[in-house]
Amino acid sequence: MSEAMTDIPTTEDTASVPDAGTAPDQDAVIAAIATVYDPEIPVNVYELGLIYAIDLHDDGRVHMEMTLTAPNCPSAQELPEMVRDAVSHVPGVSQATIEIVWDPPWDMSRMSDDARLALNMF
Repeated sequence: MSEAMTDIPTTEDTASVPDAGTAPDQDAVIAAIATVYDPEIPVNVYELGLIYAIDLHDDGRVHMEMTLTAPNCPSAQELPEMVRDAVSHVPGVSQATIEIVWDPPWDMSRMSDDARLALNMF
């Protein structure tokens, strides 16, 4: 199993650090993830079901588990970085990390109904 992580702290001018004991807003994190689209598929990575887990911590850290549609995905380098960058700009996020996971493997059943509709896969 191959894993990769990107871990780049945000700077003070791109994210405000939350009060002690306040995790970043989950809806805001999901909205940020949803701004990232797979360049080969006109659906965002959240609706595609590529985000397996989002862990929000009281100190502003956000750790995400993400997969790709295939291990040889041409966007394997850029997509995780795009997600990390989008989340790092959410207010209250002090650090965003992405862990690439391959288990369980991604399949089309992980896509949302909206993604299936957009791709005509019903």
